[in-house]
Amino acid sequence: MVELQKGDKKLLNAWAFYDWANSVYPLVITSAVFPIFYGALTIIKDADGNKISDTVAFLGYDFNNDSLISYVTAISFLVVSILSPILSGISDYVGNKENFMKFFCYMGAISCIGLYWFSMDNLFFGLLCYMTALIGFWGSLVFYNSYLPDIAFPEQQDKISAKGFSLGYIGSVLLLIVNLVMILKYDWFGFEDAGEPTRIAFIMVGIWWILFAQYTFKYLPTGTNEGQKVTRSVLVHGYNELKKIWKALKSNKVLRRYLSAFFVYSMAVQTIMIAATYFAVEELDWGKQDSTTGLIISILLIQLIAIVGANFTAKMSEKIGNIKTLIIIIFAWIAICAYAFFVYTPLQFYITAACVGLVMGGIQSLSRSTYSKLIPEQSEDTASYFSFFDVSEKIGIVIGMFMYGFVAEITGSMRYSILFLITFFIIGVILLYRVPKTEILT
Repeated sequence: MVELQKGDKKLLNAWAFYDWANSVYPLVITSAVFPIFYGALTIIKDADGNKISDTVAFLGYDFNNDSLISYVTAISFLVVSILSPILSGISDYVGNKENFMKFFCYMGAISCIGLYWFSMDNLFFGLLCYMTALIGFWGSLVFYNSYLPDIAFPEQQDKISAKGFSLGYIGSVLLLIVNLVMILKYDWFGFEDAGEPTRIAFIMVGIWWILFAQYTFKYLPTGTNEGQKVTRSVLVHGYNELKKIWKALKSNKVLRRYLSAFFVYSMAVQTIMIAATYFAVEELDWGKQDSTTGLIISILLIQLIAIVGANFTAKMSEKIGNIKTLIIIIFAWIAICAYAFFVYTPLQFYITAACVGLVMGGIQSLSRSTYSKLIPEQSEDTASYFSFFDVSEKIGIVIGMFMYGFVAEITGSMRYSILFLITFFIIGVILLYRVPKTEILT
């Protein structure tokens, strides 16, 4: 097969289609079905549905259930932060970026399938699958994102980045609707309760991810892979590349200041996106309303509105520039967090979810494409640049999740954790104001 040239529409669409394949993980596993499943397993309630205990015994210690999953999530991101420089360095040297992307894709998907056996009796195995699924998803994104400047010209990157997120939202919503029907109407499918179709949803995520990723892998450039051997020096090559990028940032004020801002505001964004459903399970008064239905409806609302948000943001950035658009979006995030502190009813949560959807897709797609535009045009080590970007994001998530879990642990409420995250957004806005104006971002 003839390798497609940079900027080719078929190549751009194939790249963006990986979002369709892998976005079922952050929706079904991170945001929707798994948090509800985890809450049902770890929260003990009385006959009237009132919470008796949310303490989980793990490795000889007692944890608040939300704090435990926050700490496991933080550790997972720490592993990704450590691994990604090594792996991106190897892929740059050997030239087989696609093979690494495949490895993490398959590891993540198989781990999702492994969640079928998650139970309190198999708590260690279940949390291990949760951890390796997360590592697989974010590990594959290191290489997926690094393809963007390789396959698209700067003027194409905002739109194709937004298209990727839009495809991801559409695809993941389709699968979630199928999962929702199976869980809520379990008797239609011959199940005795919602437990089994919930577990089957994890298997469906893994199969979907592997199956649809094949279209992307068919067209992405495979690299040279000219028999280069992976030696000890190659293993540290990634860290050496990060040092090189760090030094390059000293002379690139625009990129350096943008990364500083991204590190801080992304810390808050990613933490909220990961923890939102756990917050809803713990903090809302659902009354007689079925919380599972309500939560999944709100998540579907977020996904559908996020499609509009991602494309609207891309158009806004064309008119007023990337940095100004990001600042506006972050102010919206601050308002949402302040409102969320006073959210107690499902209706209030739906309103919050709609607002989150509008800004979630926009800030993700625009952050990625803004960074891609700022990478020096003649740079050949795009994987290392995006590794630096991803390491910054992951370390931010590690800090954010640990702080989120810690504040929830000492206050006994996740509300104060969300309120605490406003600080990161405010600092992020201040840092964005300090990014020098440049033609490529206006």
